[in-house]
Amino acid sequence: MRHFRNPPIIIDIEASGFGPESYPIEIGVVLSDGLRQAKLIHPHDSWTFWSFEAEKIHGIKREQLLNRGLPVREAALALNHLLRNERTFSDCWVVDKPWLDKLFLFAKVKQSFSLSPIEAILPDEQIHYWDKAKEMVQKKLNVKRHRASTDAMVIQQTYLKSKELARINGANSVA
Repeated sequence: MRHFRNPPIIIDIEASGFGPESYPIEIGVVLSDGLRQAKLIHPHDSWTFWSFEAEKIHGIKREQLLNRGLPVREAALALNHLLRNERTFSDCWVVDKPWLDKLFLFAKVKQSFSLSPIEAILPDEQIHYWDKAKEMVQKKLNVKRHRASTDAMVIQQTYLKSKELARINGANSVA
């Protein structure tokens, strides 16, 4: 298993709902250097499903997407430009990957970066501290909104905090 010296690049995706008819509406990225970006996505003409339950969670109204979202192709190209040839990670790969695939499929653009589950780079010791680390990070950052770039930042900081807790507690158990 590869251990990262720098924090991994994290992607988080907000969507129109929770089922297979849902689609990406906002993609947030936090780079290894901490730079954060988020893009609202104007729904493709065939993407009509909308969940008001999901809207309550992420706080994004469909009208915002229609007025300020990037067209699907432009959003895909912007992600490729930002992340070209990079390996990126998600803490909810099982839903984020299909949404990302849907974006690139409808954009008719080949994705130039990969998306993997964050668990792929977490040793068991670090996984053990994940929930505790996430709670500590959320408390420290006093996160109020559930949006893509904020969530991506929390995930990246949780990665770092869980790594620190595993290192500290591993050192203490040896002493």
